[in-house]
Amino acid sequence: MSTDQTPGPGRNRRLDSPTRDAIVIAVVLGGIATLHLLSNTTPQASSMHLLYRKLYYVPIMYAGFAFGWRGGLSVAVASSLLLAPQAQTSMGGLVARNLDNLYEIAMYVAIGLLFGWLRDLEERKTSDLRRVSLKLEEAYHTLEERAIQLVNIQDYTQAILRSITSAVLTVGPDGSVTTANLAAERMLGMREEDMVPRRLPVLFRDDGGIERALQRILDGRTPKLVMDSQAVTRAGRTMHIRVAVSRMRDVGGREFGAVVTMEDVSEVRALTDQLIRADRLAAMGELTAGVAHEVRNPLGIIRASVQLLEDTGVHPARMLEATRVMKMEIDRLDRVIKALLDFGRPSAPTLRPTNVEDVVADVVLFTRQFAGQAKVEIETGRAAEPPPVAADPDQLKQVLVNLVSNAVQAMDPGGGKIGIQVWDDDAFVFISVTDDGPGMEPEVLDKVFDPFFSTKNSGTGLGLTIVHRIIDQHGGRIEVVSEPGAGTTFTVALPAMLRGEGAR
Repeated sequence: MSTDQTPGPGRNRRLDSPTRDAIVIAVVLGGIATLHLLSNTTPQASSMHLLYRKLYYVPIMYAGFAFGWRGGLSVAVASSLLLAPQAQTSMGGLVARNLDNLYEIAMYVAIGLLFGWLRDLEERKTSDLRRVSLKLEEAYHTLEERAIQLVNIQDYTQAILRSITSAVLTVGPDGSVTTANLAAERMLGMREEDMVPRRLPVLFRDDGGIERALQRILDGRTPKLVMDSQAVTRAGRTMHIRVAVSRMRDVGGREFGAVVTMEDVSEVRALTDQLIRADRLAAMGELTAGVAHEVRNPLGIIRASVQLLEDTGVHPARMLEATRVMKMEIDRLDRVIKALLDFGRPSAPTLRPTNVEDVVADVVLFTRQFAGQAKVEIETGRAAEPPPVAADPDQLKQVLVNLVSNAVQAMDPGGGKIGIQVWDDDAFVFISVTDDGPGMEPEVLDKVFDPFFSTKNSGTGLGLTIVHRIIDQHGGRIEVVSEPGAGTTFTVALPAMLRGEGAR
C-alpha cells in the first residue's frame, strides 16, 4: 500500500483536521442511532435505549472540544433529534410518563455549550498567549538589536577615543575623573585605573589653572572654556597644553559632568617661539631702517641750517629762521627718541583687578574736549555688567586714548561719531572703538601695527605698535576691521577674572 499522499490527479488528498473531526462525529452519531434501531428487536430494548442515549455525550463533548460552543450545540441538537423518535416510540415518550428523556436532551445542550465554551475559553487564552508571546519575541528581537547597536556604538566611540591624539577626560559633577582615553594616559604617564575616581589636580604637580576653569563649568557660570596653559605632570614633565572644557549632557539635556580635552602644543609652542624670534629679528631690521630714516632727515636739515649760519654774510632774519628750523627738527628727533624708548623698554604693567567701565569713563573725560574741537561726538555703551580684568589702569588708559585720538584724527573735517562699547563672553572682556570715518584700504590695514608706519605727516608711526605691545603684556589681543568708506573698528580683548577673585 502506497503512503504517498501528495495531492494530484487520481490521488486522495489529505483531509484537514476540521473535516476529519466532522466525519468522526457523524460516524459516531450514525453508529449510536443504528444501535438504537437494532435494540428495538431485543427483549432488553428499554434498558439498551437508556444505555445508548448516554453514548451521545461522547460526540457532543468531542464536538465541543473540536469546534467550540457552536459545534457542541449543533451536535447536541443533532443528538436530540436522533434521540427524540426513539424516546417517543420505545422509551415512554418525551413528557408522557417522566421527564428523563427531556432532561437528557437538556443535558445534551448544556454539556455541548459547556464543553464548547471551555474549548473557546482555552482557545482565547491560547490566542492571547500566542499574541503576547509574539509581542515578547518582537520586543526581545528589538531589544537584542538595540543592544547590538549600543555595543557597536560603544565600540565605535571607544575606537574614536583611542584614535584621538588629544587627551580626553570626562569628570563627574563632583569634579572626579570618570574616564580617560589612551592619549590621556600617555600624556599624564598614568593608567586610567590610577586616574579614576581622583580629582583633576591630583593628576598634576601644577595643573596650570585647569581645575579653576573646570569649576566654572561645573558651577554653570559658562558652558565652555578654551585656554592655553602650562602644566607639570606628576612625573615632572612640563607641557604647554591647549585645554577645552565643556559641559556634558545626556539626551534629555540633564547635566552630569564635563569633558576636558587637552592637546600638547609644546612642539608647536617651540616652533612659534622660533617664528616670533625670527619676526623680532625682521622687525629689528625694519626698526633700524626706520630709525635711520627718521633721524637722517632732521640731521640733514640741521646740517644745512648750520652751514647757513656759518655764512658770515647771512641776514639776521635768515639766521632766526634757521635757528627756528633747527629747534623744530631737534624736537622732532626728541619725539622719535622718546617713542623709541617707550617701544624698546616698556614699563612692566602693574596688574590689579580693574573695572573696564571706569577706565572708559576716564578716557572719555580726557578726550571729549579734544574730540569736540574736531566736531566729533563720543558715545559709550555696554551689553551687561562686565567682570573685572587684571590690568594696569594707566596703561589701559594709554591704549584707549591712543585709539580714540587716532579715530578723531581719521575723521573728515565735517566731524563724525565715535562709539566705545564694552561687553564680555565670560572668558574675555571686549572693548571696541568704532569711528564712521573714511576707513582704510587693505594694504594700509595690513601695516597699522608696523613700527614707523603712519598715514599722518606728523606721526612717529609707533603709537599703535606700542598699543599692541601693551595688550600683549596683558595677555590679551587687539584686532582691527575696516573698509573704505565704512569706518574702522579696533577691538581689544582682555582675559576676564572670576567675579570676586580680586578680593581673595
